[in-house]
Amino acid sequence: MGMRRIPFINLKAQYLSIKEEVKVALERVLESGVFTLGEEVGHFEKEFAQYCGTRYCVALNSGTSALHLALLAMGIKEGDEVLTTAYSFIAPAEAVSYTGAKPVFVDIDPLSFNIDVSRIRGAITKKTKAILPVHLYGEPSRMDRLLEVAREYGLAVVEDACQAHGAECLLVGEWKKVGTLGDIGCFSFYPTKNLAAFGEGGAVVTDNVEFYEKIRMLRNHGQKGKDYHPFLGYNYRMAAFQGAILRVKLKRLNSWIEARRRKARLYSQLLEDTSLVIPKEARDSRAVYHQYVVRTPKRDELRGYLEERGIETGLYYPLPIPLQEAYRSLGHKKGDFPAAEACAQECLSLPLYPELGEEDIEYICYSIREWAKSSEEEVGESFLPKSKI
Repeated sequence: MGMRRIPFINLKAQYLSIKEEVKVALERVLESGVFTLGEEVGHFEKEFAQYCGTRYCVALNSGTSALHLALLAMGIKEGDEVLTTAYSFIAPAEAVSYTGAKPVFVDIDPLSFNIDVSRIRGAITKKTKAILPVHLYGEPSRMDRLLEVAREYGLAVVEDACQAHGAECLLVGEWKKVGTLGDIGCFSFYPTKNLAAFGEGGAVVTDNVEFYEKIRMLRNHGQKGKDYHPFLGYNYRMAAFQGAILRVKLKRLNSWIEARRRKARLYSQLLEDTSLVIPKEARDSRAVYHQYVVRTPKRDELRGYLEERGIETGLYYPLPIPLQEAYRSLGHKKGDFPAAEACAQECLSLPLYPELGEEDIEYICYSIREWAKSSEEEVGESFLPKSKI
């Protein structure tokens, strides 16, 4: 196979596929003269709530804002504790800190990269008020077991579904989308997400009318009617342009998800006989593959090898949240979260997006196999493929 260039993500390719419809949507906003919230955002809220299967949706300016307001709506405050994962982007921990509460970190299941539910009970104290699981890389957390623990201890559940739009869990014989399983679900529409704005964006979904009404007020300076402020709020409003763009994209989300799943299956087929640890989807979940993440102790070597062959890769979360300098005051040290720390050193994201060609995936996997051959003495024969592409 000859040398080629494969970007890690290709936002331009997606734009070109919807270019004309986006232009129409943006023109609609320009002609309306309403550039913050407005009809486009209102329509998107209804459509996204319907897509998720919830009664309510509030559109916001980011996924971080969604997490922050979700916790505030549930009454999380200074002196409380919220359990969350040790391994993800820092936003869920930040959102807890914004409320004045303390994030309590729990190690992860190294296969799913999500919070290890078996460790949650051991982290609960009298101050614990909520659990904030993250459906990392588009792989659902074990919500059945997590919800059992939450009910047992009377804890609220806020789902960080910022990377998992459309992912599903099988609960009591019914498939349900993540973000609808706890009390409030939070989403990000950052440009690289499976459902992405042309800039920042976020949303919460819920069936609880009290949470819905409070979050609507909190996002708009605490207003209840023009210039009447029962409490202090924030400027977390979504721009009208983003609502219009998200409406265009939402109609295509399911087909984009299916394309990601097909490409993830191809990756798994071509890499299954190597010693790379590859994603394994649970029987009772449907992942949406925001990332296709592999693990190897020689991660940095593999990444460098692929880069030399024109293949861009992603390196996410090389330092677990509790070991970040920002959380030094909590006193965590190396070795406290062994699974999260191992993943931080070994995980590598391969290119994956709906427009990625199958021949590109074959080239990537071929290159990984060639790297395995060159590393035979160090890695051992178990890494080598049984057959070539």
